[in-house]
Amino acid sequence: MENQQQQQLQPPMKSRFSRVCVFCGSSPGKNPSYQLAAIQLGHQLVEKNIDLVYGGGSIGLMGLVSQAVYDGGRHVLGVIPKTLMPREITGETVGEVRAVSGMHQRKAEMARQADAFIALPGGYGTLEELLEVITWAQLGIHDKPTKPLMKGSLPQLPVTLLCLPKLPMNSCPSSRNMYQGIQG
Repeated sequence: MENQQQQQLQPPMKSRFSRVCVFCGSSPGKNPSYQLAAIQLGHQLVEKNIDLVYGGGSIGLMGLVSQAVYDGGRHVLGVIPKTLMPREITGETVGEVRAVSGMHQRKAEMARQADAFIALPGGYGTLEELLEVITWAQLGIHDKPTKPLMKGSLPQLPVTLLCLPKLPMNSCPSSRNMYQGIQG
């Protein structure tokens, strides 16, 4: 009881980041641990008083992380291309949604708004977003921290990517199948 009172009196954790961009899938993924990771990340952002910048979808891992942050009282900014709105937003939107003209504008706006980047599991789009911000850091375009949190998948990504050119023409697996293989 006394420990509980002490915890309630402690000020919330502070972070050097005010807004973090999370790249993740608009699918919940096959492994329930991905969904749990998205929710836990959302709770950790709230605990550290960090706002969220994300891809704007209300479904899949995007929906889970954004809802957790929003429910925790933090600001949520979703940046979504107009063409993806019918597919990735179902029902109510979460927080502020900023519609942009395309994917390039989306990535640029997300990067402008965020102090750091985190990647959760996703498909080709998530991988491409992660690699782009890593490349921007290499080129000196930004110096923001980038952290992949793709449990069990990231160490295997380079191997999988190296194998892709060996696939016969027109036999490239769909993002969903590729993702299963990576997560396997």
